[in-house]
Amino acid sequence: MSEQSTDLRETVRRRYAAAAVKVTEGGTACCGPQPVEVDENFGSTLYAADERDALPAEAVAASLGCGNPTAVAELREGERVLDLGSGGGIDVLLSARRVGPAGKAYGLDMTEEMLALALANAAKAGAANVEFLKGTIEAIPLPAGTIDVVISNCVINLSTDKSAVFAETFRVLRPGGRIGVSDVVADDALSPEQRAERGDHVGCIAGALSFAEYRAGLEAAGFTNVEITPTHSVADGMHSAIVRATKPPTTTREATETAGVPADACCGVNSCCTPAETSTDPARTVAELKTASGCGCQG
Repeated sequence: MSEQSTDLRETVRRRYAAAAVKVTEGGTACCGPQPVEVDENFGSTLYAADERDALPAEAVAASLGCGNPTAVAELREGERVLDLGSGGGIDVLLSARRVGPAGKAYGLDMTEEMLALALANAAKAGAANVEFLKGTIEAIPLPAGTIDVVISNCVINLSTDKSAVFAETFRVLRPGGRIGVSDVVADDALSPEQRAERGDHVGCIAGALSFAEYRAGLEAAGFTNVEITPTHSVADGMHSAIVRATKPPTTTREATETAGVPADACCGVNSCCTPAETSTDPARTVAELKTASGCGCQG
């Protein structure tokens, strides 16, 4: 990582650490924590009142996003969800409610102060199906193919290596998995310099990708069905947007080759149900393998 990128990451970390401390200290005051709002385009007001009312006040107060990704990710019972840059945990807690006890919601954040706040919020909410992880969104500390849905709320624009974020997101998703992200996106006509004129990096403006750049980055990582839909303006030529994309399902050939089995093998039999079929196990006959596996082709 370059010195400039390291400096930017540290600036982002300090900003969000300070926000977490402000919320935590506000929670001990007589009137509770005050929202850490930037302006009307960011923060907890982008969530429905019934969602805010059902969560700990500290989780709501710490919200600094530009949307509500849980409202667009179409989460289902039993799914495993990962929130990139989970902050005080608002989207993790909302996700946990949607996926239910059979599912699980992970939050990933690099800031100790935010992680401490998120853990406290999860305890207050009584959420048993959540887990918070320390790390960066460019190097996600989860195994490949273990997540059904990745969400994020105005965090990817803060990364100085977005191609790594897209590649890591693709890696941890299971085949057929999807993303539902809220992020700031720039008009294609705006140069990086023009974006920087509209706001700084830590304010989610200068580091934003254009619509075309966002699409190209996701497709280069392997995603398909990319949709980027602007929702509201956050600066001149800059928009909060909903980003959706899918990791293609693994084909039968890919699955068998990954497992080290020839793509035309079935039930432990090469070239199954053809005149050329042979046993993959020298110690067992074709008939024995088919019977043991319950293979539908017994002929």
